[in-house]
Amino acid sequence: MDRDKNQFGEFVGRWGGEILKIWDSLPQDVRDDLSKVLGQLPLEPKGWRSLIESALEHIQFAAGDKSLIAIVGPANAGKSTLYNQLIRTQEDRAKVSAVPGTTRDPQESDVGLFLIVDTPGADAAGNVGIVEKEKALAVATEADVIVAMFDAAHGIREPEEALFRDLRDLDKPIIVTLNKMDLIGRERPEVLGRAAAGLGIGVEQIVPLSAKKGDGLVSILLSIAKSEPRIVAALGKALPAYRWDLAQTAIGRAASTAAAIAITPLPFVDFIPLLGVQSALVLGIARIYGKKITLQRARELILTFGAGLLGRTLFYELSKFGGPPGWILSAAVAAGTTVAVGYGVMVWFERGVKISSATLKRISGAVGETLLERLRTMGRRRPHKKTLQDRVSEVLEDVGPPGEIDDLVD
Repeated sequence: MDRDKNQFGEFVGRWGGEILKIWDSLPQDVRDDLSKVLGQLPLEPKGWRSLIESALEHIQFAAGDKSLIAIVGPANAGKSTLYNQLIRTQEDRAKVSAVPGTTRDPQESDVGLFLIVDTPGADAAGNVGIVEKEKALAVATEADVIVAMFDAAHGIREPEEALFRDLRDLDKPIIVTLNKMDLIGRERPEVLGRAAAGLGIGVEQIVPLSAKKGDGLVSILLSIAKSEPRIVAALGKALPAYRWDLAQTAIGRAASTAAAIAITPLPFVDFIPLLGVQSALVLGIARIYGKKITLQRARELILTFGAGLLGRTLFYELSKFGGPPGWILSAAVAAGTTVAVGYGVMVWFERGVKISSATLKRISGAVGETLLERLRTMGRRRPHKKTLQDRVSEVLEDVGPPGEIDDLVD
C-alpha cells in the first residue's frame, strides 16, 4: 500500500502531503482501482490523446466540473508551446513567438480531462509587466494545479525565485518544469542541479521538458492526473475502450505486414503464419493491457490459440475458391490467421478467457475470404509489398472489427 501511496506523492514539498490526505480519504477499493489505472497509463503523447478521446464520455462537460490547470512562468519560457501541445483543437492554438510578451492575456482551452490556461509572462518589468504578472497570478489563484515553467537556457535568477515564492504562497499543488532541455547538452545534470538549488527544491521534483519536441509531456500529464483522483477515475473508465481501439490498430498493422511477407507461395501449410510478426503483435497487445510477458510466453499463447491448425484449416477452405494464385492464398491465410490470433489475445488479456475455436475460425475466415476476393482483382502477378499492405488495410476497414468483447466470448 505504501508503494501505491507514493504514486500520489511525487510533488513539490508540502503539496505532496495534501495529495496524500486526499488519497487516505478514499475507500480501499477505490485506491486499488486508481493504483491499477496509474500503472497502465500510456507512455507516449499519442496514446494519451487516444485515451483522452475515449474518456470524454466519462467526464462532465461543464467547465465548473473540471480541474483548472494554469501554466505560469517567465516570459518566453515556452508556456504557449506547452499549451499548444496539450490542446485538442487547432482553433485554440496560442500564438508563439521568440519575442517575449507575445501572450498578453490568459487563454483557456478544454483539454477534455481538464481546462488548461496559458498565461502572460510573470516576470517582466515596468507597468506592462506588472499588469501581466497580476493576470498570471490571478489565474494561478483560481487554478487547481499550477504548472510552473522555467527556461533551462536562461536559468533561475532573482525574478524566477521571486515568482516561485509567489506561487508557493498560493498553497496550491505545483508541478515544476524546466523547459528547453533540448538546448542543453552534457551540462544537463548541472543545469537541473542549479535550477533546483535556486528554487529550493530537490532535483527529482523538477520535470525536464522540451515543449517544442514534446519530450517530457507524458510526465506532466501523469503529474496532473495524479494530482486529481477524479481525473484518474475518468481515465480508468476509459481504459477498456482505449485498449480495444489501440489493440485493433495494432492487429491491422500486423495483418498487413503478415500478408506482405507471406506473398511467396506456400509449399505446404504446416506452419504458424509469420511467427515473428504474430509474436510482436502479442507483445504489443500485452503492453497495451499493462501485462508483462516474455517473447517465449507470447509464442506459447500463439500455440494455445492453435494458430497452426487455424492456418491449415483456412488454407484448405480458401483453396476451394477456384484455385487462387499461391501468393494470394498465402496473403489471405497469413492476414486472416493473424487477425484471429490478435483478437484471441485481446480477450485473453481483457477477460482471462479463451475464445472458442469456432469463433477464431469465423474471424479468420471472414478476413481471409474477403481478402481473397479483393486480391483477385489485382491479377495473377504478385504486387509490390506496399501495394498489398494498403489493400489489406482497406479490406480490414471494410470487414470491420468482429464485435465487442462480449460478442467474442462464448
